[in-house]
Amino acid sequence: MGLIEGLFGWLFGGGLKDVRQTVETFRPNAEAEARRTAEYRAAALDQFGAEFSQQRGLFDRMIDGLNRLPRPAMALGVLFLIGSAMVNPVWFSSRMQGLALVPEPLWWLLGAIVSFYFGARHQVKAQAFQASLAETLARTPQVVRNIEALRGLRAGSPGVADVGTEAELALGVTGPGENRAVLDWKSRGN
Repeated sequence: MGLIEGLFGWLFGGGLKDVRQTVETFRPNAEAEARRTAEYRAAALDQFGAEFSQQRGLFDRMIDGLNRLPRPAMALGVLFLIGSAMVNPVWFSSRMQGLALVPEPLWWLLGAIVSFYFGARHQVKAQAFQASLAETLARTPQVVRNIEALRGLRAGSPGVADVGTEAELALGVTGPGENRAVLDWKSRGN
């Protein structure tokens, strides 16, 4: 044992602290790393929280309101146009003639803007859908086992109605048979 202690003392300088420092040059201390990560995350959350803790002004609230308007405005606008085509076809036709005069590059620009606007939302929804699909697929083996167990319980399956020896016991008790108490009573001559 003294040889090993001497070897470690020669290699690492003789103290546990020196061994710890030497090892931490090759591998970070897990506890210290977790503490640094927690402090970093807490600082980031504090920074994000500080952004939203201030009272927002009228301009910020108006811009947020404007950012929420395009999707409902476009949807309601299309519904209004469809309704106006049925109610007043002349008015609708004159507006569509005006749209026919819009140059094609402007339509391409409008399409790009709308695509980018809705594209980001579509991407978020698509990723959420893929995550739920993966979760559903992960549950597939359990569902298959449950279905197989339920199919085994069908009335046409052999052995489903078999209650085992309990039925034989019930028939033995309810059916006519020898009653030891009555036989004993009769043997006494009563």
